[in-house]
Amino acid sequence: MRATFLVFFLLLPVALVHAQKFTNPDTLAPDFPTPQIVVDRMLALAEIKPTDTVYDLGCGDGRILVSAVRNYHCRAIGVELSRDIYERTTTRVKALGLSDQISIIHGNVLHTDFSTADVVTLYLMTNTNERLKPEMERYLKPGARVVSHDYEIRGWKPVKEELVSVDGRPHKIYLYVMKPKH
Repeated sequence: MRATFLVFFLLLPVALVHAQKFTNPDTLAPDFPTPQIVVDRMLALAEIKPTDTVYDLGCGDGRILVSAVRNYHCRAIGVELSRDIYERTTTRVKALGLSDQISIIHGNVLHTDFSTADVVTLYLMTNTNERLKPEMERYLKPGARVVSHDYEIRGWKPVKEELVSVDGRPHKIYLYVMKPKH
């Protein structure tokens, strides 16, 4: 009984954080950014090369894009639905002098052509991943990597999974590699 209570007590903050994500079934993405340590692990797992194009679907403040460009010298494209966040992120990218390597698209990830992606990063809700799955299967080339933070893509088998703890909260990273189309 004591062990059960202890597990419940320790996992309650994690459960409350995750419960907040599900308050609106139409929400496409969690309402808080990916911690930098998780960003670094996501990009490392993707094994990004300078010739790669990285797409961050739901790019928020652009931290994944900036880290990819600075650390891997690749090209990066972000897609952001919120007009305010899009404008702030575009301004930030310009201020950092990275406009020649990073592009931000104001739009819905569900209606975006990301067929040129070598790597796609996601911190989107499970239902959004479900809606994106057919598009990724249709448009991503064999060998393209998809890295998802916290939310798996149902029906796909990850080639790697990694658990990263940040301030006592577990973050799961899933790495998928697109297979040849049949």
